[in-house]
Amino acid sequence: MTAVGVTRRQRLNVPATIVLAVGAIYTLFPVLWIVIASTKTNSELFSTAAYLPSFSGGLWQNIVDLFTYRDGIFLRWALNSVIYAVGGGLLSTFVAAAAGYALGRYRFRGSVVIFRMIVAGVVIPAIVLAIPQYLLLAQLGMTNSYASVILPLLVSPYAIYLCKIYAESSVPDELMEAARLDGASEWRIFHSVGLRLMSPALVTVFLLQFIGIWNNFLLPSIMLSDPQLYPLTLGLFGMLRVSGGQAALYASVITGSLLSIIPVIVLFLSLQRFWRLDLVSGGVKA
Repeated sequence: MTAVGVTRRQRLNVPATIVLAVGAIYTLFPVLWIVIASTKTNSELFSTAAYLPSFSGGLWQNIVDLFTYRDGIFLRWALNSVIYAVGGGLLSTFVAAAAGYALGRYRFRGSVVIFRMIVAGVVIPAIVLAIPQYLLLAQLGMTNSYASVILPLLVSPYAIYLCKIYAESSVPDELMEAARLDGASEWRIFHSVGLRLMSPALVTVFLLQFIGIWNNFLLPSIMLSDPQLYPLTLGLFGMLRVSGGQAALYASVITGSLLSIIPVIVLFLSLQRFWRLDLVSGGVKA
């Protein structure tokens, strides 16, 4: 009877597995196309089959062209993306952790209203806030700088929401009370107990923030005018424009897009080991 039940469950999972497999293949096709297209020269991009790679040395030539474009400005764009994504990701994760912990573990006047406003902020599109943020930073003389890209991204309603929910479920009152009896301040409790127990959520928040900032195009395009401050998204987009009668560097842009994916993949794989599926295990290890 057990074997029959297992067989039935396996049969019920077949349609779901097929759907997931089709979805995975569908999402991997653009990545596969970028990998294959990066092996081709500009002329081969439009004269060969889309999913047939080239072995004429186009990949190496594209990399050379990309790194020598405008005296190697691609490396500057990559460094800018790292500054924006890592700096903004760490700062916004800390802000979300502090706000989520305060809303999840303390009850104070207006906490419910504040949380509802944060939840409402999740549904507000970023494009609605971009222009007001630009006008505000322009009045402060902070546009066209690293701060103009990082500051608007410090507060993420969705990240605060995740941290609040996780803090409620993973930080027990008993540990907080025990820490208070030992003479720990509220800041010490947050730093030594709260952050440790919330670490799985914080890793997830940082990864989401990093990817969001790394792929961000709208905000840098509004805030920045100096190409030396461009991130990869804005810099590669600029290479697509036709200027001076020269054809757009399609092959170089595709190769740059391929290289820009690598840090995200490395970060995702390196942070997987910090994730915890069991909330209790996090409490025991802390």
